[in-house]
Amino acid sequence: MLLTLPAPLRRALWAQVRRELPRECVGALGGWVRGEQVQAHALYPLPNVAADPEREYLADPGDLLRVVRAMQREGLDLVALYHSHPHGPAAPSASDRRLAAYPVPYLIADPAAEVLRAYLLPGGEEVEVRSADESN
Repeated sequence: MLLTLPAPLRRALWAQVRRELPRECVGALGGWVRGEQVQAHALYPLPNVAADPEREYLADPGDLLRVVRAMQREGLDLVALYHSHPHGPAAPSASDRRLAAYPVPYLIADPAAEVLRAYLLPGGEEVEVRSADESN
């Protein structure tokens, strides 16, 4: 599987990661899936409502539902979820695997190492993330 993340979305994701420090950020990506190709088109930041937001993330289910409905109105699908690990690494934690509920890539940002990786959870298969400019 290949996830294409346009440069403006990548910049917006990293801006949210830095803005939320030392808390974990969370959000969703809308776009299209064509076979093994996933194209992100829109970024939807969500508030982290976890009890301990510096060590875990939780998107409010109502907010996530509103975002998914907004995607549908825009002709998009939920193609990925993302969050950050403020102290690294950009790898799924045990709670990330346990709480994974959607069959989409989960992007994890490590701001200390400036690394962004994606995984299919709960299994942990890594998904290639490719940058793209707006013309792609």
